[in-house]
Amino acid sequence: MNIAYKNATEAFEDLYGFIMGQGIYTNVGTKAVYNVGFYILNPEQRIITTEWRKFSEKYAEREFAWYMSGDRSVENIKKYAPIWDKMHGGDNIVNSNYGYQWMRNGQLEKCIKQLKENKDTRQAWLTIFDGKEKDDYKYDTPCTLSVGFDIKPYVGTLDMCVTMRSNDLIYGFCNDQYCWTKLQKLIADELGIPIGTYYHFAHDLHIYERHFSMQGDFYNEQIKKQHENEKGT
Repeated sequence: MNIAYKNATEAFEDLYGFIMGQGIYTNVGTKAVYNVGFYILNPEQRIITTEWRKFSEKYAEREFAWYMSGDRSVENIKKYAPIWDKMHGGDNIVNSNYGYQWMRNGQLEKCIKQLKENKDTRQAWLTIFDGKEKDDYKYDTPCTLSVGFDIKPYVGTLDMCVTMRSNDLIYGFCNDQYCWTKLQKLIADELGIPIGTYYHFAHDLHIYERHFSMQGDFYNEQIKKQHENEKGT
């Protein structure tokens, strides 16, 4: 699968239907599809507008700000998303602050320097999942493996490629693509060039069983409210 979508919403809605229709039931409570890659042609259209998803741009901005801080502590982010409090071993420290990962060893600065010095470089990559730290991943294993940047020949735009070992479509993908494309824009601005396409690859793209009825529940609630309003008139 290698599809081009106009924006993040189009990608989300199509992939939701694809997973629910053709996904495989797993032993960990998900329906999943494997080795899925796709482009988002307009990555600045990163807000998910699907009504039933109820995407929170406010939270996504907070998550991105947390990444930019490089702080692995969940103290400031868990009050907005309690799930973060379940991802550490009691010390409030997680590995999935991607900002900490991209700042590690000066990776991001080196990538920007490489792109400035050689617009044809194929070495501007960030390593997020570090095999040397595998023993530290007992409670929180980063879903993202690596992130690459390249300046498209003859076009001069900054493209981004994100590879993930595992990706929850409902919450993971929606917030991940928001934050990664924000970073893509920041780097493009630093380089003084336009933002290009965003490419996303997930080895395991899935929906959790608890979210199978999310769409139906939303519309059933809408119908219920409509009927109640009609009774009141």
